[in-house]
Amino acid sequence: MLLRPVRDTEEDAETVRKLAEAAFGASHALKGDAPGGAAPADRTAAPTAAPTAARTAARAARSREKIRHLVRHDPAGSWLAEDESGQAVGAAQSSLREGTWGLGLLVVAPGAQGKGVGRALLQRTLEYGRGCLRGIICCSRHPAAARVYRQAGFALHPTIRMRGVVDRDRLGPVDGPAVEGSPRDQDLLDSVDRRLRGGAHGPDHAYLMRHHRLVVADDLTGSGYCYVDADGKVALLAATSRRLASRVLRAALLSGEEGRVVEVHDVTAEQQWAVDVGLAAGLELRSEGFVCFRGMRPPTPYIPSGAFL
Repeated sequence: MLLRPVRDTEEDAETVRKLAEAAFGASHALKGDAPGGAAPADRTAAPTAAPTAARTAARAARSREKIRHLVRHDPAGSWLAEDESGQAVGAAQSSLREGTWGLGLLVVAPGAQGKGVGRALLQRTLEYGRGCLRGIICCSRHPAAARVYRQAGFALHPTIRMRGVVDRDRLGPVDGPAVEGSPRDQDLLDSVDRRLRGGAHGPDHAYLMRHHRLVVADDLTGSGYCYVDADGKVALLAATSRRLASRVLRAALLSGEEGRVVEVHDVTAEQQWAVDVGLAAGLELRSEGFVCFRGMRPPTPYIPSGAFL
């Protein structure tokens, strides 16, 4: 087996995307967040109409863009595993933001499971974050994932996924101003990040803003923000208080098309404020995977992004 860096090319990005798509579809991924929205078998998507060719192509392009974004900003954190014939059998991507390390992707092809590929890739990404005081991973329910991450020194925090159509009457109005965000809010977003997770997301916000709605609340008591994508999935939320976190989550859930299914993943026990919002909105709750932390307590109020954490 050979490990080599992922190159900032469409070819390598497509290789990583196809690996993730194949592995998650077969429920063999270690990392439970597929680029471009693919879902492993234990994160069943809501029943929807079959995607059009244009929508499928757009998702693939967005997935490649996300992969190349991480390669561009963290070239030493993105790795491909190839077998003796040069066939790609695994991939991993990690990021380093102001002393906070995150694992954005760890995937092994179904036929290569159990051969040490995942451990080798994880070790290479951990070496990239050597010296970091803090680390975060969003993990699926795959049994190998929990074992590998725990053995790497991460504390496992079980999570809840909330899903359903928002009951707007039960949820009620937002309790204060929450407005659409823009690149002008970058300093505010980074400031909230540093307070909660010890490091700003920095360039990741530019990618998130291109592909998500951004809701921002900022008043004399503090600040908060929430990203939600076109499919109604909350991608990242951070706030300086539970009240502001509840406000931006409510605003994000209400900002989508009426009658559309929404999802909120990776809600840990520390985020009871988010559970309260989900229950008020009429969402269904189910146990999911884990959010894994090393060198830090679970930040709150906070809901991580699987790729950008």
